[in-house]
Amino acid sequence: MLWLREQFELSRGQIHNQQSMEGMRGFAVFLVFLVHYVSISRPFLSAGEGFMSGLDTLHTIGGTGVDLFFVLSGYLIYGSLIGRPQPFARFMARRIQRIYPTFIPVFLLYIALSFAFPSENKIPLSWLGGSVYLLQNFLLLPGLFPIPPMITVAWSLSYEMFFYLMIPLVITLFALRRRSRELRCIFFIGLALLLCAYCMAYAGPLRMLGFFAGVLLHEVLSSQRAWAPSSLVGAMALMIGISATATSIPWDAFTVVLSYVIQSAALLVFCLACFSRPNSLLARAFCWTPLRWLGNMSYSYYLIHGLTISAAFLLLSRVLPGVQFGSWFFWAMLAPMFVVTLLPSAALFLLVERPFSLAPQLKRTRPAVDAVQRSSNKGAVP
Repeated sequence: MLWLREQFELSRGQIHNQQSMEGMRGFAVFLVFLVHYVSISRPFLSAGEGFMSGLDTLHTIGGTGVDLFFVLSGYLIYGSLIGRPQPFARFMARRIQRIYPTFIPVFLLYIALSFAFPSENKIPLSWLGGSVYLLQNFLLLPGLFPIPPMITVAWSLSYEMFFYLMIPLVITLFALRRRSRELRCIFFIGLALLLCAYCMAYAGPLRMLGFFAGVLLHEVLSSQRAWAPSSLVGAMALMIGISATATSIPWDAFTVVLSYVIQSAALLVFCLACFSRPNSLLARAFCWTPLRWLGNMSYSYYLIHGLTISAAFLLLSRVLPGVQFGSWFFWAMLAPMFVVTLLPSAALFLLVERPFSLAPQLKRTRPAVDAVQRSSNKGAVP
């Protein structure tokens, strides 16, 4: 247990807000696990229409995990930038150091597997087309741009990188550090409304709303008159947030946008409940040690868990070819499959992410730096 604590503990138990945030990351990445477990297990299931419809709902609910990551990223990155000017090059160098050391070995693994399993290969066969496709994926363009991602989950990194590039420029261009908190809130709410209007008219990166929610979360928490929702309100907000996009109402452009607005607002209230009342029952629940440790390695887990699930079900298909199971199989395999995904994720975290992305930044962190700055050094990348 001591060895596990040394390897997976990052907050050292000093900052309550930081600890609950680690747990939120763990919860978020478990939701993402549900997305891929549902997708990959579906071909092995032979169940009634009601159960399959329930899987669709669970799949949609799981997608909220990425949106929670976006809220936390908006909160952390904006909070680290609005407090003091930072050289853009140094800021981006830290973001690149946070993302790429862990991304590169997974990227290379996917390239190798693309050639080992030609039926799963997404790389164009031509030398030029293949080179361009790999470069696009290496630069994290799939997601904001209509490019099929080689690593399925990497689409969200496109959103993250876009936010990293734009938020320092927006803060500087509009001199937001010199504006009042009220004007900054109005400014970002206006940007969010413009994004909603654009997405209703043309479709677009609607899930950027999560970053705006994170920005507003920072501004509300920084206010001396900050609202501190109770644990009950926070838990209800979490339930609304994870179910807002999974309703059965007829979908059109307006209802899609409205559902994500509700989701972003609900996740904001949930985070506010935890961060404004760090000793509340809800916040303490997200300080549960195993959940926090999962959150601390969430980026490694996010990148490789889907591949692990695919490998496990591929092995099952070789052992039991053509066999389909009832709904019991889905529930019986859920916990064991989750445990299996922890092993390569922990290896990636311990061998790559922690020494190459986290350790250099944690060493540079001064003891007097506040909670937001310390957390932003780790980042909220999935």
